[in-house]
Amino acid sequence: MALKDEAREVIFEEIGGARKVILNRSKKLNTLNYEMLRKMYEKLKAYENDPIVKLVILKVFAMPEVLIGLFPDVGASYFLSRLPGFFGEYVGLTGARLNGVDMLAFGLGTHFIPSKSIISMENSLEKMIASSDSPSVATMSMIINEFAQEVNVKRDSAYSRLDMVNQCFCGESCEEILRSLECLALQTQDKWVHEAITSMKSANPIGLKIFLKTIREGRSKNIKQCLETEYVGISHLLGRTISNNFYEGSRAMLIDKDKKPQWLPSKLEDVSDEMVAKCLSRSFSDDDDWLPLQLPSRSSRTEVLTSKL
Repeated sequence: MALKDEAREVIFEEIGGARKVILNRSKKLNTLNYEMLRKMYEKLKAYENDPIVKLVILKVFAMPEVLIGLFPDVGASYFLSRLPGFFGEYVGLTGARLNGVDMLAFGLGTHFIPSKSIISMENSLEKMIASSDSPSVATMSMIINEFAQEVNVKRDSAYSRLDMVNQCFCGESCEEILRSLECLALQTQDKWVHEAITSMKSANPIGLKIFLKTIREGRSKNIKQCLETEYVGISHLLGRTISNNFYEGSRAMLIDKDKKPQWLPSKLEDVSDEMVAKCLSRSFSDDDDWLPLQLPSRSSRTEVLTSKL
């Protein structure tokens, strides 16, 4: 990659009727900043209304929110709440990493494409776009399927531990979930259990409690309602309504990188239900220039294919 590309935090490529949006901030776990969001919004808005554009490919992402003082948002309370059992709670509260096979098994992905085949698949899609005035979703799906591979869930995969995850993460509170994990740790040396405990104990306590509330409520909400709730919560954390933990987490994990954030409150038991409720309340001080989330209406483009690779 050229040096000029390394300096750009998001890269846009235009090839015929295809467009690529590539996150290029790997040293910061591809966390999005304002400038990246602004550029992506401008480009994606233009793509949606451009009749020439037939395909948009978005590439590399991560969800490190609980580690940097936030909580999983961007619709996480919607799509994680719809995973089997309480696996969504496990992923969101611990930041557990899933491989491609696990994502496919849980429905977070639709196709498994080996890394070595990704570029070839993109090239085939781009050629198809270039040779057709009106490429169909069915044709694009056929091309993706040509490169997709069948996968088998291994015995030590995340999917295989679903029963134990359900046992621990069904708890009504973060404290109860953590106690269940600690009890399980006395019975097994499974690595994932000890990693989950370490992660929850090192994460922002208020972020954990906000996420648990949003994912539990998210099961009965639609995507629009989930996004609106998450937006309110993020606005409070950014505005320091309750604490400075987002800025402290960003300092410790992304800026100074000492990985020793000093959370306030520092313990789960010090985060009250009232504090969580305030973080999800739509009431802000008169001094805040806060506006509720306004989701744009979609264009009249008819066929949409969303493939998660």
